Amino acid sequence: MARGWESKSVEAQIEASNSQIETKEHRNAPSPEEVQGQIKTANLNLSRRRILQQLEASTNDRYSELLRRALADLNLQIENF
Repeated sequence: MARGWESKSVEAQIEASNSQIETKEHRNAPSPEEVQGQIKTANLNLSRRRILQQLEASTNDRYSELLRRALADLNLQIENF
């Protein structure tokens, strides 16, 4: 009988510990809005990097001007976000 009570006590301690860990992880987890913001920022930065690479490789003046305008627009979006 003592052994049964002891195992129940250990089980209760393990459950309490697990619930505390889950609570701490939940507090540190970003909200869905924060995750969406991080994804949007990453996408904007990737687009900016791609346009910079295309601008460096471009030999057509008209295309370079188009890329500069796109780059300016992306920079504005990044600043406003």
